[in-house]
Amino acid sequence: MLPPLTADEETLLLRYADPEAEAVGEVLPAKTLMALLDNAEFHGILPVMLRKLGESGDARLPQDAGLKAKLDDLRQKATIGTGQSMLLQYHGDRIMKGLAAEGIPARIVKGPVFARKLYRNVSDRPFTDIDILVDPANLARANQVIASCGFELGSDEAESYQLQEFKWLEKENSSLLVELHGDLVHDSGMRRRLSLGFRELGVIDGDAADTPAALLTIAIVHAAGGHKFHRLQLCVDVLQGVRALRSPGAERRLLDAARMTGIELELAIVLNVTGELFGEPHALELAGRIKPDLSIRLARRLITTNTLLRVNSREKFGSRLRRDAFRWIQRLAKPRSA
Repeated sequence: MLPPLTADEETLLLRYADPEAEAVGEVLPAKTLMALLDNAEFHGILPVMLRKLGESGDARLPQDAGLKAKLDDLRQKATIGTGQSMLLQYHGDRIMKGLAAEGIPARIVKGPVFARKLYRNVSDRPFTDIDILVDPANLARANQVIASCGFELGSDEAESYQLQEFKWLEKENSSLLVELHGDLVHDSGMRRRLSLGFRELGVIDGDAADTPAALLTIAIVHAAGGHKFHRLQLCVDVLQGVRALRSPGAERRLLDAARMTGIELELAIVLNVTGELFGEPHALELAGRIKPDLSIRLARRLITTNTLLRVNSREKFGSRLRRDAFRWIQRLAKPRSA
């Protein structure tokens, strides 16, 4: 369980989490900083906080031996994490070349693409695996290519086909994970309503590649379809995706993508809670463009800022119940066109 934070400390955590927000200017007590660091590590936004602390300078930190030791340890881990991300990128590029040689259309999604396209400081968004998306018809051939690159399947094959997700581990270093997807929505109960695959992303992108609308659509599905709001990093990706929408045309493309893929419920809820967490009016305005039906109204009561901030606090049981209830709403919601 994470160290509890006061309401003011939660506000500080969100300032540290936001890559574009100014660094916290006031000198904080060592106990407060250590609690914030623990929460930041859990929520996947530690690299942003460490960068901001470094930019402010250690001279502005309280002279506390425990805090210094903690920071030294976390900075060392962050350096190792950066190296891991670089190694993953190398293997991802190698696999993509192999897929291209076999004539298999594919694209890398999420981690490295988010870092490069959505974050001013690439190191703010490390990643722990490589996600590759192909058309479902090409899954078998793509699996053969990944195996030929020195990876072995780490998930049950039959279950992987059902989930449209294969987990591959590098034979010499099992910490290197590559995931092959036929659809970014793995829950078969939800896939009757929403789907985001290689074809859909191609339609969203049009003649370009990795457009803001496509990246934000992926971030929305990642936060609410692949995961259940279990850490703040998911909403930070969405926040950065919203900031990348710099024209009415990009906004229209996003809303068209939501209708095409069936994620209007997810779009409304993820944008709403992200806007409330970070005080981002653009996210709230976009969420408001989705006409709220019963499922959206119910989901907004479940997915609140506290649901995310206290996912591993003394209130974690309540957070888990709310997130589980939201998943059932996703499964039971009717398609918007129905």
